[in-house]
Amino acid sequence: MNDIPPPLVLASGSPYRRSLLERLALLFEVDVPHVDESALPDEAPAATALRLSVRKAEAVARRRADAIVIGSDQVAECEGRPFGKPGTHEAAVLQLQALRGRIVRFHSGLCVVAPDGRRQSGVVVTTVAFRDASDAQIERYLRREQPYDCAGAAKAEALGIALLARIDSDDPTALIGLPLIALTTMLEALGHPVLGA
Repeated sequence: MNDIPPPLVLASGSPYRRSLLERLALLFEVDVPHVDESALPDEAPAATALRLSVRKAEAVARRRADAIVIGSDQVAECEGRPFGKPGTHEAAVLQLQALRGRIVRFHSGLCVVAPDGRRQSGVVVTTVAFRDASDAQIERYLRREQPYDCAGAAKAEALGIALLARIDSDDPTALIGLPLIALTTMLEALGHPVLGA
């Protein structure tokens, strides 16, 4: 009888997700899925996060049929408007100016695909109240942290926490980009408990 668990593969090139997954003390590989991360016309932010999580996981699962594959994506939303990764300093300034003093929901999608094709997926929502930061404060923050690869342009795990007034979530790791509580539950449902049987 073969008791060797299937390999675990993170379908993401994100250093933040890699760092989060390392917290679970599991051996894993990284395989970047290279999928188009554009939202579809009139697609709700939560639906975008879930769809892209599934696409990422399934893209890598096609290459790694022997593995348990984890895909994740995050979209920020303020008053129905989606905010993705700004990419540039100028776009990050505009994002933080639009988000200051407002309530923002971060939709963190997650999908886990097992070698036998079984799949677990869902979205964890984190509600964040942004402080009413001045233009000068936004500029100082961006020059120091350069969070251009983060949805909403604020890294809560670092200096970006100073831009926030409150965080409400069932999973504190979701805001950083990989909801570990949900992931632990999904892995267990697929027969791969984090702490073993």
